Amino acid sequence: MGASYHHFCPVAKAMELLDERWTLLLVRELTQGSQRFNDLRRGLPRMSPALLSKRLTQLAGAGLVEKRTVDGEARYALTLAGQELRPVVEAIGRWGIRWIGELGDADLDPKLLMWDMHRNVAHESLPDGRSVLQFRFDDVPAGLRDWWLVLTAREADVCDTDPGFPVSVTVNTSLRRMTEIWRGDVSWTDALRSRTLSLQGPTELRRRVPDWFTQGPFAAVPRAYSLAAVQPGERGGS
Repeated sequence: MGASYHHFCPVAKAMELLDERWTLLLVRELTQGSQRFNDLRRGLPRMSPALLSKRLTQLAGAGLVEKRTVDGEARYALTLAGQELRPVVEAIGRWGIRWIGELGDADLDPKLLMWDMHRNVAHESLPDGRSVLQFRFDDVPAGLRDWWLVLTAREADVCDTDPGFPVSVTVNTSLRRMTEIWRGDVSWTDALRSRTLSLQGPTELRRRVPDWFTQGPFAAVPRAYSLAAVQPGERGGS
């Protein structure tokens, strides 16, 4: 637990646990279905393994997380108390994408973007067999420029080195633009029209690539600039 606020308010008592660095982001990862320690690390690439272990122990001690052993491997899952934080995390996410300003360069992370995209694949929309998407980001150092998603009807894998399979479609864009598309700030169609993104591959596959992913949970949230354009009397109030 964090330092006590010495306040009877239930918000204060909850924040003694939840306002420590990385804690709510770890809860977010668990709500997304990550269970293995290494998967949690991939969803939180800038969190040290030692701190991740510490936070998992704290959440388990508080009754929010339970640790199980499956096939000799540790798995982590939210308890009922932890699951009740899902709408809290989602509400914070909706608020953040609606009101927080533009992304800084330090907020852009190809590893995290690819990890998030790989777990939001619309597997039912994929062609039969294996599909390989190669992403080439022109605004990052050479060692982080090329990424691959290997997709099948059941699985999705992220590779930061060439997996050796034929590439179905190559996505050429900047890391910033792909992040904006993924967040819902810009549509695939608008990015293609503005030529800030291009697709290389067979025509039929190029057309279908946007359908290979489900929309992120916050992509459809109205942004503050669109709300500001609506007059107070036009927001549905009486």
